[in-house]
Amino acid sequence: MADHYDVLGVSREATPEEIKKAYRRLARELHPDVNPSPDAQEKFKQVTHAYDVLSDPGQRRDYDRGPQQGFGGGGAGGFGGFGDIFETFFGGQGGGSRGPKSRAERGQDALLRVEVDLSEVVFGTHRDLEVDTAVICETCEGSCCQPGTQPITCDICHGQGSIQRTVRSLLGNVVTSAPCGTCRGYGTIIPNPCPTCQGQGRVRARRTIPVDIPAGVETGLRLQMPGQGEVGPAGGPQGDVYLEMKVKHHDVFSRNEDDLLCTLEVQMWDAVLGTTTTIQALDGDIEIEIKPGTQSAEVLTVKGRGITHLRGNGRGDLRVGIQVVTPTKLDHKQKELMKQLASAHKYPAPSLGQFQQGLFAKLRDRFLNV
Repeated sequence: MADHYDVLGVSREATPEEIKKAYRRLARELHPDVNPSPDAQEKFKQVTHAYDVLSDPGQRRDYDRGPQQGFGGGGAGGFGGFGDIFETFFGGQGGGSRGPKSRAERGQDALLRVEVDLSEVVFGTHRDLEVDTAVICETCEGSCCQPGTQPITCDICHGQGSIQRTVRSLLGNVVTSAPCGTCRGYGTIIPNPCPTCQGQGRVRARRTIPVDIPAGVETGLRLQMPGQGEVGPAGGPQGDVYLEMKVKHHDVFSRNEDDLLCTLEVQMWDAVLGTTTTIQALDGDIEIEIKPGTQSAEVLTVKGRGITHLRGNGRGDLRVGIQVVTPTKLDHKQKELMKQLASAHKYPAPSLGQFQQGLFAKLRDRFLNV
């Protein structure tokens, strides 16, 4: 790498004013608006970087001194266990540098909320979710550099990612380490960032995530999809995607754990005489037998026709609550037939009996205790 003083054309003893004058002169000659040649553009970047370093007293001092080595690469002799004390008092790490940090970092996790129908919960379903996320930059493939270029070693920390200083203390001379302000601790500088991602190594884009939603999910459940989240800076590993499930309300069926619940309205004469009927369940038709003398709030259980268990094999049950419907609109002939039925069978007169819950409360209790 060219010497910053040579780039600006000044001596190492140059004053800040001389450095500023040299920079202004070269900037007027090499600025892209004045000199469009590619060589001038590259030299302008070098001149600007050299001026940034030499115009800052701290960075110039570090540049002139070069990388400082600790005592044998370690901490102060005899005080290797006092790193935290050094950091507290001197704002850096005690001992030698830990090396530059990586530009590549893990990407962020993403949370997606997914609504599913109750019918999809029975056996599971598949969704293709379109999301706006960070993906790897195809131009630089995550390197952050313009194609054909690469990072250069930082000339302040010489690739160490940190600057070491010797500080006098009650314990003697202590070597402390702090992140390099020029390269921000990376040890390298990217002079030609990728124009597509502006040197980030990733861009925003929409992509489709195929998702297999298992059977048995319920509202509030979160499913983890490792490695499906955002790409990290500099092409770092992807984070995870979390799917938060919401099961939509169904007008006919409700759910208790993995059992499905529903109510079947039965006409009075069918309840008295018995019958068979077919109901349309979430997974197909089911034939239901109504035995003679069936009462309201009775619960019929159809084994294995509920929701597939989320973990493990098997399914819950379908529980059908019976509601006997009393006719309210009868013509004259129907009323006469009812009177004949009543006179043919001596029913007890209406009387007070044990308190009964409402139908739906009874159904609820029977659903949950069958």
